[in-house]
Amino acid sequence: MQALFIGHAYIDITFLADDMPEGDEKTLAEDYAVSFGGNAVTAAFACAELGIVPDLLCSMADDWLARMFLDMAAKYRISVHHRKVRESSLSFIRPKDGKRAIVRCRDADYLHPYPTLNLGACRALHVDGHQPDAAIHYARLFREAGILTSLDGGTFRETTPELLRHIDIAVVSELFAEQIASSPGKALEDLKKYGCKIPAVTLGSEGLLYRDEWDEEVHMPALSVPAGSVVDTNGAGDIFHGAYVYSYLATPEKTWEQHFQFARAASAHAIQHLGNEASLPRLIDIEIVQRKFPPRL
Repeated sequence: MQALFIGHAYIDITFLADDMPEGDEKTLAEDYAVSFGGNAVTAAFACAELGIVPDLLCSMADDWLARMFLDMAAKYRISVHHRKVRESSLSFIRPKDGKRAIVRCRDADYLHPYPTLNLGACRALHVDGHQPDAAIHYARLFREAGILTSLDGGTFRETTPELLRHIDIAVVSELFAEQIASSPGKALEDLKKYGCKIPAVTLGSEGLLYRDEWDEEVHMPALSVPAGSVVDTNGAGDIFHGAYVYSYLATPEKTWEQHFQFARAASAHAIQHLGNEASLPRLIDIEIVQRKFPPRL
């Protein structure tokens, strides 16, 4: 095992439609995609596509949707460690005008404790706050062993303070930042107080604000992908996480500025495609994006 990702698994159904029907109305979608979904789950698939295959601890039911998910994981050679639930989770996603509306059907009633895993030569952990008991347990183990721990912070939960005490790299959303502080800059300060070494706040089209290894505040602008090229922003943040974990594993000697620049190109590639699987970048895609799209001024 080179890396462990912990999260909640979904099957994502993403569709393009000008209008949403109500009552007895019907409409026809322009296009659709069916893929794996979930924050840490999508990040794990991105890391695998780039060339380092992690293990994945996620929810898993005994139904046909779960078997579909396992087929997807097998395609990318990802070893899945099951946390049993009664029903698989679904997301219905409608991207439109650079945003995305989501309806989630989620079963987070885990029927058994999280499994005990042999970490072996594992070099990184990435969690998204789901399965908080498992996330906290493994983050503590990894942090005590001096192994990198990473958090995708979408929202601030009751269990988040305990988890943050064991996190090295915390990349959180604007919503998360608003929940804990008066500004993104203040949120970085608060994350440092929890013990995070590299705190960051994603700002959508405005890029990324983070504190580097020397505790300097850095604003990294987004790449200038034309609005007309943006198809689906859902999952781009998850791919960002998977890409910087990959970059760290592949080239640990690089700075976090370089890891985040690599991840920025991965997410810029992602937003030009429909559905999570089509959005996964290869190394050549990262190179193309970095040549094609300069940072926004």
